[in-house]
Amino acid sequence: MALIKSVRGYTPKFGANCFLADNATVVGEVKMGDSCTVWFNAVVRGDVHSITIGNNTNIQDGAIIHCTYQKANVVIGNNVSIAHSAIVHGCTIEDNVLIGMGAIIMDDAVIGTGSVIAAGAVVLPGTKVEPGSVFAGTPAKKVKSVGAEMTEVIARTARNYPMYAEWYKK
Repeated sequence: MALIKSVRGYTPKFGANCFLADNATVVGEVKMGDSCTVWFNAVVRGDVHSITIGNNTNIQDGAIIHCTYQKANVVIGNNVSIAHSAIVHGCTIEDNVLIGMGAIIMDDAVIGTGSVIAAGAVVLPGTKVEPGSVFAGTPAKKVKSVGAEMTEVIARTARNYPMYAEWYKK
């Protein structure tokens, strides 16, 4: 069973039909929407500031979601996929975004709707990613705009994770 822990008087709140893997950790001031999934070894740590997650968002294996004390909270939109071992820290991720494996998003960054952050990219503090952009590299820079094929990848990934979760509920 996942570790769900109250911290500083805050207890995580979950929408309908969420899936938490057996060793996922969700603590503190976390509000998660409907049909979200938090996978193996992922940590959503709302101990120092709030974390708000929309509907149908997946936080994959080993990902870390955290904030900066009294300074930078996390807001994640709907239909967002945060891939394996990514770090999302004190930032805003709008709707229909794909964060690649091992990417790092730092404080006060804003990832615009329909964007992709490539695997291994490092989005520096305060970076504003315009909607529909692909950012890659260290530090991350725009490399192109999201096309129709990548838009489908974003949608398919978000759509598939609730299906995968159903396999574990049987």
